[in-house]
Amino acid sequence: MKTQNFGLIYFLMVLGQMVLCNFADISPLMLLTMLPAMVICVPLTVSTPLCMILAFATGLSVDWLSEGLVGINAAALVPVAMIRKPLIRFSLGEDIITRSDSFSIKKNGIGKISFIILVANLIFLGIYVFLDGAGTRPTWFILSRIGISLACNYILALIVTNILTVDDRK
Repeated sequence: MKTQNFGLIYFLMVLGQMVLCNFADISPLMLLTMLPAMVICVPLTVSTPLCMILAFATGLSVDWLSEGLVGINAAALVPVAMIRKPLIRFSLGEDIITRSDSFSIKKNGIGKISFIILVANLIFLGIYVFLDGAGTRPTWFILSRIGISLACNYILALIVTNILTVDDRK
């Protein structure tokens, strides 16, 4: 996928995340987010510090224009950007990092991509729910919210990953 196409689609997905935050608040136990999958799909040619800045700006813009708690998405998204390359290296191998190659569900398999998506979402949701509850929620509520949100976000993240990554095999 060309860089300008990725940037445009990424921007549109940020707008879509803002719509989700504003209008899809279905339950206090479910948090719908595309942000971890979007950060994981940033091209591997982008360095980790630049990806962390992009994740911070993305999270802060979503917070500022939709959530209400300014900084909560940004605080949860920056660690996802920080572990992006090590997570991809662990799951898909060193070759994809050294060649700055692209990855996709069709190219690398749904199992490996699912592992990356689940770990990224688990880190994001763990930090988000911890910061959102700030010690005022019981443990069963926190674990239920993480579990239900992880199940729902997995499906959403597969769709986002399929849109943002390209299968460049001929």
